[in-house]
Amino acid sequence: MSGGPESAGSSGIGGGSARPLPADPPGGRKAMAVWGIGVAVYFVAITYRTSLGVAGLDAAERFHINASALSTFSILQLLVYAGMQIPVGLMVDRLGPKRVLTLGVVLYTVGQFGFALSSSYAMALGSRALLGCGDAMTFISVLRLGSRWFPARRGPMIAQIAALVGMAGNLISTLVLARFLHTFGWTPTFASSAAGGVVVLVVLLLFLKDHPQGFEPPPDSAEHTGAGFVRRQIMDAWREPGTRLGMWVHFTTQFPAMVFLLLWGLPFLVEAQGLSRGTAGELLTLVVLSNMAVGLVYGQIIARHHAARTPLALGTVGATALMWAIVLCWPADHAPMGLLIALCAVLGACGPASMIGFDFARPANPPERQGTASGIVNMGGFTASMTTLLAVGVLLDATGDNYRIAFASVFVLEATGVSQILRLRRRAARRERERLVVSRVEAVHVPA
Repeated sequence: MSGGPESAGSSGIGGGSARPLPADPPGGRKAMAVWGIGVAVYFVAITYRTSLGVAGLDAAERFHINASALSTFSILQLLVYAGMQIPVGLMVDRLGPKRVLTLGVVLYTVGQFGFALSSSYAMALGSRALLGCGDAMTFISVLRLGSRWFPARRGPMIAQIAALVGMAGNLISTLVLARFLHTFGWTPTFASSAAGGVVVLVVLLLFLKDHPQGFEPPPDSAEHTGAGFVRRQIMDAWREPGTRLGMWVHFTTQFPAMVFLLLWGLPFLVEAQGLSRGTAGELLTLVVLSNMAVGLVYGQIIARHHAARTPLALGTVGATALMWAIVLCWPADHAPMGLLIALCAVLGACGPASMIGFDFARPANPPERQGTASGIVNMGGFTASMTTLLAVGVLLDATGDNYRIAFASVFVLEATGVSQILRLRRRAARRERERLVVSRVEAVHVPA
């Protein structure tokens, strides 16, 4: 989410225990209000991130570019996003969510406004890169904000709700920006949308707090600074099988829907399936609505049945691969509408399934390493999305816009990810059980 995309916890085992640990935050209405500000920042970021998804054909005409050059917009944006994940995770661990979110809002707002004014392909690329940099700072910050304001047992549901609200930003793109673009044109549409960033920046500066009173994190010691500490932080997070498993779950589940919503869904539905732009936009909206509905279901299931994480992730991958195979292998030129509706409904499950990756990393890492671990996980899906965006663009140019061949690249990445999930799942489960035993023993010996 990832997107969506696109959940750091406290020292609890990722929602597996019903009793809060001694240092658990209380949650409550104030927590919802403060955390909601962070989610609003993420909502605007998603709107900007996916705005190109409904403007791909317009961008190709405006800048006189082919499919490969068009895909470069999203590839560069995701390249910056993925490359920023570990640095952002370290920043969140060190500086706190508010400072990182503030920087992110400034960058993505300037990027969106610059995109509105772009008259050349180079200027537009630079604007999308700036937008991607700001976007990269939002989700991990929101996850860390949730872990500081809510009990650990709420982690899976809080993460899914954050992704759900963020995904609603896709609705703004598909329902509002698409119509504005058709009515008012390129510059007025993208320039007016940049106002959303200004609004959330003001609210963020006035009202957001990193943590509730009395739950301040311990101050950094001298050993928690410098390049050596940064290397240890990254390596310690990577050594945990749960972090690596989370990254591969995110890698395997997120990218099919991300690629569809971010760029290639509308051209595929219009050019390959012969639909009107209006009908294609409705199908993109269905992906978003399905994402929001499935996210609530997955969050509830995982919060109550932690063992369901791997079956849900693999089941989503299997269903996605099956639907893509049926659509791409359909003997007629155009797949029936019912099949396209089913494909979009299944693609909606990709975002919630990718959130499961964070729920593997959360119990594997202590609180002071959650941002770094979340950054590693979040790299997975965006790396896969970036790779697929490039592959689809290159294959379309090489095959004369043969979408069946181009979208077959989805299966290669899914097979790669599934093999890694199967390799790591038992090791991660064994390590998580060991940490659960240790945490229970420590909880028993904590003085009242």
